[in-house]
Amino acid sequence: MATAILQQIHPVLPVRNVSRAIHYYVDKLGFKLSFKDAGNDPKYAGVQRDAVEIHLQWHDENDWTNGMDSALLRIYVTEVDSLFNDYKTKDVFHNNTMLRDTAWRTREFGIYDCDSNGLIFYRDL
Repeated sequence: MATAILQQIHPVLPVRNVSRAIHYYVDKLGFKLSFKDAGNDPKYAGVQRDAVEIHLQWHDENDWTNGMDSALLRIYVTEVDSLFNDYKTKDVFHNNTMLRDTAWRTREFGIYDCDSNGLIFYRDL
């Protein structure tokens, strides 16, 4: 019997509006649309930048008010300083966004998408 080899992971992030989330990831963060449901009001989509693909799934407003937690992703980036500089002009930083070296030996910065899902971009020191 052949050994199973895990090759990729496609995290699914909860979003309130898939079209708005696609716009955010494509226009602000430089992802490309991989796929989406048919029609003008998609409920599921995928966006990709380089080797990273993230899926976006619609959730009803009641899910959010009933305490659904948002996700946090750590994305390894070879040139984290360059990405930080690219995003400076995209209006995606929050008040505490900063590029920093951490005690756990990474260089990183974090942002939140339009549905409060956290994205931390990092490289090892």
